[in-house]
Parts: sequence; C-alpha cells; structure tokens
Amino acid sequence: MSTGNSGGFFSFLLKENIVAKPGFNRWLVPPASIGIHLCIGSVYAWSLFNLPLSNHIGVVAPAADDWALKSVGYTFSVAIVCLGLAAAFGGKWLEEVGPRMVGVVAAVLWGGGFIVGSVGIYLHQLWLVYLGYGVFGGFGLGLGYVSPVSTLIRWFPDRRGMATGMAIMGFGGGAMIAKPIKTSLLAHYAEKPDYLGPEVGEGAVKTITENSRVFVEQAGEKIEVVIATAKQAAALPGGGDAGVYVVGSGDTGAAATFLTLGLIYFVVMIVAAFSYRVPPKDWKPDGWTPKPDAGKSMITKENVHIDEALKTPQFWQLWVMLCFNVTAGIGVIGVAKTMVSEIFGSNEVLIGMATTSTLVALFFLNYVVMLSAFNMVGRFLWASTSDFIGRKNTYFCFFVLGAILYSSIPYFALEASANPSTVIYFAGFCIATMIIFTMYGGGFATIPAYLADIFGTMHVGGIHGRLLTAWSTAGVLGPVSILQLRDFSRLNAINDLVSKIDPQAFLDKFGAPVEQLEQLVSAKTVTIARLMEIVPAGTIDPTPSLYNTTMYAMAGLLVIAFFANLFMKPVDKIHHFKGDPSKQ
Repeated sequence: MSTGNSGGFFSFLLKENIVAKPGFNRWLVPPASIGIHLCIGSVYAWSLFNLPLSNHIGVVAPAADDWALKSVGYTFSVAIVCLGLAAAFGGKWLEEVGPRMVGVVAAVLWGGGFIVGSVGIYLHQLWLVYLGYGVFGGFGLGLGYVSPVSTLIRWFPDRRGMATGMAIMGFGGGAMIAKPIKTSLLAHYAEKPDYLGPEVGEGAVKTITENSRVFVEQAGEKIEVVIATAKQAAALPGGGDAGVYVVGSGDTGAAATFLTLGLIYFVVMIVAAFSYRVPPKDWKPDGWTPKPDAGKSMITKENVHIDEALKTPQFWQLWVMLCFNVTAGIGVIGVAKTMVSEIFGSNEVLIGMATTSTLVALFFLNYVVMLSAFNMVGRFLWASTSDFIGRKNTYFCFFVLGAILYSSIPYFALEASANPSTVIYFAGFCIATMIIFTMYGGGFATIPAYLADIFGTMHVGGIHGRLLTAWSTAGVLGPVSILQLRDFSRLNAINDLVSKIDPQAFLDKFGAPVEQLEQLVSAKTVTIARLMEIVPAGTIDPTPSLYNTTMYAMAGLLVIAFFANLFMKPVDKIHHFKGDPSKQ
C-alpha cells in the first residue's frame, strides 16, 4: 500500500523516496539496523538503574522516602508494554511509510524519553520516569524494533533467519555496550553523601528512631540518616565506611546519566535511520530462485493479509510461544544485577577469585554484560541455524532445553550458599543462565522468519508488529511475577529471621520493638542484611533462595509453549490472499 503522498516537508523520509538505485549493496542495510537496535537494546541493562533509583535520596542505602525496588522495576515493565503496543500499531504504519520515517520517530521518542525520565529523577517524581522512559521510550523501542524487519527480509529472501538475526542481534548486544557506558556515567556524576561516623564502637553516632525513621540530633535539629553496611558503603564512588550517612546529601548520578544517554541515543539513531534503503519492486538476489522446502514444512509461497492473519490459530500459537519464552527470560533480565548480587554477593571465595581470575571476574563482576553478549550471539546463532533445521525444530530446542535449565537454577543457588568454597556451583549457574539467554535472544530473532514462512512476506512487518503484543504481555508477567514472588519470599524470610532473634537484641539494634516490624520493614530500616548481623550463629542467609519459586514457574511456562509449537501446521488455504501482493 502506498502512502499516496510523495510531497511535503517530510517526503524524503517516505519509502517511495528511499528506493535503492541499481547496483546498491544490500549489505549496507544491516549496519543501520544494528545501529538502531544497539541503542534501544540498552533497555536490557535496565537493572543497572535499580540501585541508583531505589537509593536516590539515601544514596548509600535506601531512605524511607526512596522508591521501592518493586516500584522502580515497574518502569521496565511499562517500557516493554508500550514497546508491544507501538509495534502492534506501528507495524502496519511501517508498511505504508517505510523504515526511515519509523526510525526517525523512534529516535525522537527513545532519546526524548530518557530526557523526560531525567527530569522525573531530579524532581523525584516516579510518574515522570514512567512517562518518559516507560511510555515515550517504550513507544520508541517498539518502532525502532520493527523498523528494519520487513526491509531485511525483502533484501535477504535467501537467508531470512540470518538477516533478521543480524538486526535483532544488535538489540541483544545493546546492554553489553550500554553497561560500561552507564556505569561510567553513573560513577562520573555520583556524589558521596555526608558521613557522620560509625553506628557502633568508638566514636559511635547516637541515633534516634521515630515513626520507623532514623535521625541524628545536631545543634538541636533532627537530621534524617541511613545506616549503611560495609558492603553498601564499599559501593560508593571511591569506597566508604560503614555507618551513618545524611539523607539527601549526595547524588547517585542517575538524573544526569539519563540526560546524557538521551542525547547520545538520539544522534546515533537519526544517523542510522537515514541509512535505510528499500529494494525495488520484485527485486531478487542475483542467481537466486525461490523454492519451497518440504523438509521444513512451514515455508510457503502464499501470502496472508495482516488482518486475516489474526483469524488463524497459527498466529495465536506463535503469540503464546513468544509470550512465554519472553516471560521466562525478561523477568530475570530486569533484576539480573540484583539477583546475582543477592545469590552470590556474600561469597567471599568468589570475591577473592574475582581479583585473581579474569574468567571469574568476567562473569561475577560483569554478569549483565555477559548476559547481553550471550543474548546477542544467540540471536544470530539460533536464527541462522533455523535456516537449516527449520523454525519449528529450533523452537523445540528452546522449550525443552530451557525448561531443564530454569529448573536447575534453584539447585545451583542453594548449593552455592551451602558450599561457598565450591566455585563449581557458580559455574553451573552461569552456564545455565547464559544458555538460557542465547535461546531467549534466539526466540526474538527467529520469530520474524517463522512468520514469513507461515504467512508470506507481503505483510510480515505488520504481522510481526502485532505479534509483539506478546512481548508487552510478557513485559508485565515477567518482571511483575519475579518481583512479587521475590517480595513475598523476602517478607517470609524476614519474619523467619526475626522469630530467631531475641526481642531485646532487636530493640537494641533498631531502636524499636518487634511489634513495629511491619512499619520498620516499610521504612527500609529492617532488612535481611541488617538482621543477619544479630541472628544466632549458624543461621543460614535466606537471600540466595529468594528466586527459587519464580524459576520453577518459568520452567512451567516453557512446557506450555512446547505444546503450542508441537501443534503448529501450515495455514489453511481459505486464509490465503487472492489479490496482487505488490498492490498492498
């Protein structure tokens, strides 16, 4: 379908005006696609912002008025929901106006979303972070994600899986590049809060607990403070000492980091969008003749209209497959840094080995980067493999192997906690999660080719966009379920630990009786880490087991997706498009 308008101020963005001239090298298109996907793929490094945002006021430790980790995590969910919605509506618009127009709009929304988010952080208004990064940024994610898909499939009809794998590989690798950039920017802009002294021992600062908040009296004035553990203080720029810090006296650097990233992403995405070209009508690679492959059973010469596709069971089977595969992985991505810190952060053996072993340091200190690397490699590897073994068989690998690996994670976490000197359990955890994320990324990269095999290439971009509503759903199911289950496990663990502590010891530690536990937990005065300082000797830290229930639930979802793929078959001919595809 043509836009019917090649004039106007923005005509140079429309697809009829970016048709490649004879002799154009099709290999110039993937780099532009990868550039945009590298920018928007930084969403996978969201977990790097969890701590700076949930400690925005307290800086070294969460203050009573700081946003809860759960609330901060919802920003990621809002962005993924809006991604799917934008892709659902933008996919059909993409077929009309072409990839350059869509890419430019994506740049404005993604870069602008960071800038609005930075204002929200500075003013400490979470709704502005949701609006900027979540809504505006999420719409930019969706448009940027679909912008190259149908174009690449048309440029590479001979290698559909490889072509989409190349572009979507960039999305998986976005976090790998974003992690060092974000970490450096946060460190550059961060400011230490004012340190008053130790909580206990010589020179201890006397604190007062009122309404579950902690204060220090200075010159007749009460100043709100937070109590930082040695581990929390060590995470400050340049390190710090455990003890009492003034609330609101420092800066995590999150607001300035958001602003800087917004400007960088806007410029890079604009340049990439202007590099897009579309192939001429009926273009084919030299010497290539399309031929159906009965061995892969799903490849078709027929086309299905975008509106008709939604009436087929195949669309909804693919929807369930994508949704559950993404749900299983996306919840882990949103809390990756936090999860690894909670499960292995107190393992002194690993911490020591990280200073002497490059391999251990690579996975232990740069877990988010390694997830991104395997996510990226998996997108190209699995999508290319699907060109040879077929899309259906590829998805069987995802669901069978994935269910086994998710079920193994609680075992590795438990054994690592019980046997901290045995590094093999950390290795098992890393191997399981890294393979999982190759398949998570591979699922995204393979799905456009699976759609083209089943519905044809006429409206594959639009159909792909509508299928990405599964990603929106997963963006809620994954992070929300993992955060809710973790929170449930955390509260149970706190209650269990408190039941083992002498009430007087509790009162001495927190300045309030056990009866005020609920308020103290809400104000973040009582945490598992601080309780572990006064529990009876030999008490096992429950932190590594906070994610066990979630992992088993994710494995169950993959079993359901397995059966959705098992019953996949070619689209019934009653749904085939009867007209001329070139006029659509």
